[in-house]
Amino acid sequence: MAATVVAGGCSAGTDAVATGSGTFDFVSPGGRTDIFYDPPDTRGSIGPLVGPDLMVDGKTISLSEDYENQVVVLNLWGQWCGPCRGEADDLERAFLATRDLGVQFVGINVRDLQRDKAQDFVVDNEVTYPSVYDPAMRTLLALGGAYPTSVIPSTLVLDRRHRVAAVFLRALLAEDLQPVVERVAAEP
Repeated sequence: MAATVVAGGCSAGTDAVATGSGTFDFVSPGGRTDIFYDPPDTRGSIGPLVGPDLMVDGKTISLSEDYENQVVVLNLWGQWCGPCRGEADDLERAFLATRDLGVQFVGINVRDLQRDKAQDFVVDNEVTYPSVYDPAMRTLLALGGAYPTSVIPSTLVLDRRHRVAAVFLRALLAEDLQPVVERVAAEP
């Protein structure tokens, strides 16, 4: 897979599930934190990602069923993570600016054993997009065995076929993320 690269996060549960595997093989050339996978035909897809909705008891979020043919931005976060708190409003701004382009954001809440604390984070930061509740980090199996689960926050931008177009292994500002999301949303 070809990767075009442009040059931290916090390091650090039970219902989330990821089955099967995709073709995405994470590589960070030279330890880069911003990684772009282009052209689109070289991108790998993640495996099936399914897990419980953080805010709605009994509801499940399924990437393939709920967001078919949409660009999806996956953000791995925890309420215990300072950089996650710092980027929350920027991610929300980027979501609101791009959702009319067929873009959906989905958070994956990790390592928060107390669900109510993670829910408080969502409410306090006025996050309007859904999050999977995954204290055990099982949904991350969908990202492949080489994905660095110790890097929180991290963000993946998936194209409409749910292939990985970009990975950010750091906290983001809206101006970092939004142009990338808009570019991927404009792809044929």
